[in-house]
Amino acid sequence: MKVSLAVSTALLFGASLSAAAVAQHPRSGARATAAAIRALEERWNREWERRDVDRLIAHYARDAVLMAPGMRLVGTAQIRAGLTQMTSDPALSLRFHADRIEVSASGDLAYTQGTYRMRMTDPRTHQPMEDHGSYVTTYRRQADGSWKAIDDIASSGVTPG
Repeated sequence: MKVSLAVSTALLFGASLSAAAVAQHPRSGARATAAAIRALEERWNREWERRDVDRLIAHYARDAVLMAPGMRLVGTAQIRAGLTQMTSDPALSLRFHADRIEVSASGDLAYTQGTYRMRMTDPRTHQPMEDHGSYVTTYRRQADGSWKAIDDIASSGVTPG
C-alpha cells in the first residue's frame, strides 16, 4: 500500500462489545462488532489526517505485523518507527475504506478488506506520488473488550516504474 510504509491501518482505539452479548446473540453480536470496527476504521482515518503516531500505534496489538510492498514490520516498536517516518512526510495523506467486514463465529477475531488511496513523497524522485491498492486487516478482541490489529497488509495497485 505504500512504497515506503504502507498502510492502511485500521483503527481500534476503543470500540468494544461484551463477549456475553456476542455469545447470546451471535448474529446481532456480529453485526454490532462489524459496526464497531467500521467506526474504528473511520476514526483511524481521521487520526491519519492528524498524523498522531501515538493514536495510530494504539490500534496495533503488541505483536502485530504490518506488511506493505517491500517491508515487513513486526511489533509496535518497529511499526512506530515506520509510522513516525511516514507521518514526517509533508506530502502524506492516507484514506482507506473497508468493502467487507467479517467476524468469526466465536466473536474474538474479525477482518476488514478494502481499498486505500495514499499520497506521499517518492523516495527515489523526491516528488509527490499517488498510490492506491487493497488492504486486509485482521483484528483480535483484547481482554478489555477493545479491538487491536494483529495483521495489517497492503498491496499496491500501482505498477512500479
